[in-house]
Amino acid sequence: MPDRQPWLHGRVAVVTGASRGIGRATAEAMAGAGAHVVLAARSAEALTQLAGAIRSSGGTATPAPGDLSQVGDVDRVFGIADELGGATALVCAAAILTKVPFSKTTPETWQQTLATNLTGMFYCCRAAFRSMQAAGGGRIINLASLSGVYGTEKFPGLAAYNVSKYGVIGLTEAIALEGREYGISALCLSPGAVDTDLLRQANPELKPGLKPADVAQLIVTLLDQPMDYLSGANIPLFSNR
Repeated sequence: MPDRQPWLHGRVAVVTGASRGIGRATAEAMAGAGAHVVLAARSAEALTQLAGAIRSSGGTATPAPGDLSQVGDVDRVFGIADELGGATALVCAAAILTKVPFSKTTPETWQQTLATNLTGMFYCCRAAFRSMQAAGGGRIINLASLSGVYGTEKFPGLAAYNVSKYGVIGLTEAIALEGREYGISALCLSPGAVDTDLLRQANPELKPGLKPADVAQLIVTLLDQPMDYLSGANIPLFSNR
């Protein structure tokens, strides 16, 4: 029998936060599995460089720069995906982190953090949900964090970030519930210490136990199997090397 093609093969997939870290590694891994990846992040230069690297490796990618905390930019990103056939896979990895004591957290810091990490994810998931409804199904993976998981170790100065990640988990549960009748699955990954700029901002003394490529490979593996039985789940990733 011929080898089965990966589920991602030939599909249009949107990856947010694709300019760096887990998002970049995920975009590369999904392109390697045969998806046409729409690369979304603020930095047009970084996305153009990544798209070129993916194409040089035999994959397909389209840069779609924009501020994902703005609904108009999100609509434009998914408009690009629609022109390519419509997104049936979405990975939301865009996030920011500002470390500041709680008593000194300004309304601007609070609002900016939730706008990118939670509200922007809502915009992206809503746009993808509509595309997936029209297509008869799809799969969404949202990146939360152990910082948003009850009972795990927290670090000072991350109130806005932690709250945003708790919200991501709840958002994913809501999408999974309403997506069931349309064949849309959604789940959350909550990594711990991953070797990224965000980790170094959060706690430069914390030794990373995971690399972005580790998380990216897990994402591709999860997308490559039926996700309906996992839909709504939050998967914490603990790792100590």
